[in-house]
Amino acid sequence: MASINIRPLGDRVVVEPLEAKETTKSGLIIPDSAKEKPQEAKIIAVGAGKLDEKGNRIPVSVKKGEVVLVSKYGGTEIKIDGGTYQIFREDDILAVIG
Repeated sequence: MASINIRPLGDRVVVEPLEAKETTKSGLIIPDSAKEKPQEAKIIAVGAGKLDEKGNRIPVSVKKGEVVLVSKYGGTEIKIDGGTYQIFREDDILAVIG
């Protein structure tokens, strides 16, 4: 598990994209140029949640360590300590896997 010093704000979540599979089910090797952008990611850090109109905090519904399915074209890519991560709003997380 990656250990970075970052604290997302509001309902934002920092994820580490999981690598796309190198081979197909039939055993064919997929070249880097043909791989799709990974949609599975591991949650590295979670914000405290956003505030509603009355000022009450709504906690984020996912937690650190979970594997999630994220929006294919959403998020902001960042590079920290040689690693590549993405920051998503909670709304851009589609599902929890497992």
